[in-house]
Amino acid sequence: MEGSCRGVLAALVVLAGLAACGSGNEILEGPRNVTVVKGSEARFNCTISQGWKLIMWALKGTVVLSVTPTEPIITNDRFTSASYEEGGNFISEMIIHDVQLSDAGQVKCSLQNSDRDGSAFLSVQVMGALLIPGGSLVVLAEEPCNVTCRALGWTPLPDISWEIGAPVSHSSYDSAPEPDDLQSAVSVLALTPLGSGSVTCVADMKGLPLRESVTVNLTVVQPPLGSVDKPGTSLPTWAIALLAVSLSLLSILIIVLIIIFCCCCASRREKEESSYQSQIRKSASVKTNTETFQTKSGKENYGYS
Repeated sequence: MEGSCRGVLAALVVLAGLAACGSGNEILEGPRNVTVVKGSEARFNCTISQGWKLIMWALKGTVVLSVTPTEPIITNDRFTSASYEEGGNFISEMIIHDVQLSDAGQVKCSLQNSDRDGSAFLSVQVMGALLIPGGSLVVLAEEPCNVTCRALGWTPLPDISWEIGAPVSHSSYDSAPEPDDLQSAVSVLALTPLGSGSVTCVADMKGLPLRESVTVNLTVVQPPLGSVDKPGTSLPTWAIALLAVSLSLLSILIIVLIIIFCCCCASRREKEESSYQSQIRKSASVKTNTETFQTKSGKENYGYS
């Protein structure tokens, strides 16, 4: 009886010793926030003082990985472990493979029989597609044109910019989300090209040193015959012919108008001369009648005497 009591007492002493050893363990530095792209890896480190017995990693409140001093306990191949020692302390690393959007949330590192833990947040971004519809472009020299770039399926939406590898006299661009798709955006580059080259649409992920780009060739051609030419350049043949015909018709019209004007003037002059001659004849007739009347009157006077 006395021996069994001593055995129980010894066991209690051992357990108390283990508890005392474990009570000194603590998390010196918890994991830090991480932002990754969907499909890549996310790594979280937790620094712990020596003497620990069990480390537990939880994602969004669910334990996904446990680590013992001898080996990790892996229940899901997407969650693996690595370990390091630094300055006498133990560093446990949890690696999340093939990160998905659904993995975004709180990550927690904790010790068995301890109410202290370290936590961080996992953010997941999606790099979608980037394209310039239509591909390479053929445009007119010194004529304004637009180049459209679309970012499809990005979370969050990227910052879109342009790189111009061609001589231009003017360029500007504007970017905006697609009204019917919160994960897509469109950017329109307006430029006036002077020569051939290339244009590149660049999408930068927010918070990550990652970018996607797409480049198309810009071929600049001179305006075809028949377009409005620049001052100081010769006109095309058809324009010269049209101008010659127009001038000929205008000359004929002017000549016709001059002839009509001359005819009108001559007719008016003839009318004026005819009226003048009529007045002269009338005046002469009146004068003749007057003289005849006076002569007759004189003769009557002489006969009377």
